[in-house]
Amino acid sequence: MRPYLNHATTRPSSSATPPYLPIYHHSRFLSPKTSFIPLFHSTKYPTIQNPKSPSYPLQDPTNFPAFVSLVKASMASSASGRAATETKPFSVLFVCLGNICRSPAAEGVFRDVVKKKGLDSKFNIDSAGTINYHEGNLADPRMRAASKRRDIEITSISRPIRPSDFRDFDLIIAMDKKNREDILEAFNRWKSRDKLPADAYKKVRLMCSYCKKHDETEVPDPYYGGAQGFEKVLDLLEDACESLLDNILAENSNIHGS
Repeated sequence: MRPYLNHATTRPSSSATPPYLPIYHHSRFLSPKTSFIPLFHSTKYPTIQNPKSPSYPLQDPTNFPAFVSLVKASMASSASGRAATETKPFSVLFVCLGNICRSPAAEGVFRDVVKKKGLDSKFNIDSAGTINYHEGNLADPRMRAASKRRDIEITSISRPIRPSDFRDFDLIIAMDKKNREDILEAFNRWKSRDKLPADAYKKVRLMCSYCKKHDETEVPDPYYGGAQGFEKVLDLLEDACESLLDNILAENSNIHGS
């Protein structure tokens, strides 16, 4: 059976300008004596084109699997490098006592502010409580109703704060001073056992420290009050969350809009 050769194997006329190289369609037609000339030039994968490289697979022209393996490895390395340089989302955790009123509302308000700025993909936003009494529950229906009237959705499920939060979040925002005290107390209990970053306590801030239009220093718990208490909470949170986002963007120039 005659070996099939590409038309490029025929000798070109003298008028042809580009050089034609033989292209063989099966490795069995290549002998160890055949010189193989790479048909491309790569600066992205230098080991493919550099005969002096120990991993250069084309010194043996029949070793096509090694060539494929090297290309795949080089591409995987390049993809890994790109992933490493990508910015991970900035993570914010809001914390109150039971995680059914204030902190779920803060999470919802901040999500809304971030979404309106087109920064959804740049943030990881969550909420938690300092106790686990309401774990697994939806937010208080009164809080959800008050937020809904402002076109803010609260969908979070209550959970207690956990040791990994001090590693996973860039900011931990407490609704009042007692919440902050409890968060720091938990950190001191967990830091040695769970090998937490020694400076993770610096992530803990007060929500009202970001307020610009209100003088309150704490977000009051509306649980035992009337409807007006929930509205007050939302007023404070909307004020603080706008300023919080501005502050984060000012301190993290790598966060950009889509």
